[in-house]
Amino acid sequence: MTANNFWRAYALVFIAQLLLSNYFDFAPWITATLLPAMILCLPLTLSTAAAMVIAFLTGLGVDFLADGAIGLNALALVPVALARNGILELVLGQEIITRKKQFNFRRNGFGPVALAVVLALAIFLTVYVWASTAGTRSFWFCLGYFWASVPFSLVFSLLAVRALAPTDIR
Repeated sequence: MTANNFWRAYALVFIAQLLLSNYFDFAPWITATLLPAMILCLPLTLSTAAAMVIAFLTGLGVDFLADGAIGLNALALVPVALARNGILELVLGQEIITRKKQFNFRRNGFGPVALAVVLALAIFLTVYVWASTAGTRSFWFCLGYFWASVPFSLVFSLLAVRALAPTDIR
């Protein structure tokens, strides 16, 4: 996938996140998000600092255009960008980082890619739930909110990975 095609797909997935946030409110205690998958799929040629800036701007864009709590998605998405290389190295191996190869379902398999997405979702949702409840809800509510959001977000995130990760092997 060329760089231009990736950024076009990234913009389309961003719009899908806006639609998901604005029009598909499943329940007040469930958050469905594509954002961690979007950051996980950023090209590995980008540095961690660049990924963190992109994560901040993407999260802030969703905050302004969809969710309303300014800074909440940006706050939760920056740690995902910080941990992106570590997640990919842990789940998919050192080779993906050293060779700067993009991952996809065909090359790496469904299980490892899904595990990487779950880890990114766990980081995002931990910060998101912690910041959105801000001490106003009980621990058990927050835990239920986290575990109710993971399956919904995982389904949508795997679709986002399919759209953003290249399918050709070169």
